Amino acid sequence: MPRLLGRRSLWAAAGALCGAVLAGLLFVPAAWLAQAVGEATDGRLVLAEARGTVWNGSATVVLRGGRGSSAAASLPGRLSWRLRPRAGSFELRARQACCLHGEQRLRIVPGLAGFSVRLLPPRGAPEATPVAVGQLPVALFGGLGAPWNTVDPGGLLQLTGQDLSVTGAQGRLAITGRAELRAEGLSSRLAPVPALGDYVLVVDAGAGQSGSATITLATLRGPLQLSGTGQAGGASPMRFRGQARADAGSEGALDSLLNVIGRRQGAVSNLSIG
Repeated sequence: MPRLLGRRSLWAAAGALCGAVLAGLLFVPAAWLAQAVGEATDGRLVLAEARGTVWNGSATVVLRGGRGSSAAASLPGRLSWRLRPRAGSFELRARQACCLHGEQRLRIVPGLAGFSVRLLPPRGAPEATPVAVGQLPVALFGGLGAPWNTVDPGGLLQLTGQDLSVTGAQGRLAITGRAELRAEGLSSRLAPVPALGDYVLVVDAGAGQSGSATITLATLRGPLQLSGTGQAGGASPMRFRGQARADAGSEGALDSLLNVIGRRQGAVSNLSIG
């Protein structure tokens, strides 16, 4: 009998321990996720006033100029999320009334050697269905500090993804699918014109590119002409080269802006990343 009671006590203790661990996992506070995001982005992306848990939570999205900077800008309202385990992965569902189109879904596959994040289409739709992700006020980027707060940008960014995923392993990123970022009604306090123009930035990973994607920037309309090409993902670091110039008759109005956004060479401002 004592031996039987001992076994029962052992199983009871093990059950209590498992229950405590499970309860702890279920109620991990959202503040822990906010802290992890802040550390991963060096304080530039902040989930402020986080409430709830990692699995069901909400927060205010804030962009900051980094540690030691006083620059900050936040989205109106709150971002809410739900995180659910799936077979070998997690599904993240997010809503933000101001900026996301309905509920957006991501499949996240963590691992010791890397990670994978995939934008999911609406339920029941084919994988290659384009997804209108949402829109952001360009003024939000003023929270990142210089040179954004000097330019003081205005306008709207709209993001669409199609069969889009990003995989990270061994310090490299592999991109599949296509993303299109449209900028509408861009403006700046450095340019005394009603609007600088409308633009489109396309990131396209075609077949056979070993996880790399081409980047193309083009002007749709407006007095500020932007263009450029580049590459992201794959074995090479991200690289982009472009130019900015003013339409005929707008040189004087755009001169100060062209001096700030790139390396000036005559009438052209050269844009370079990587």
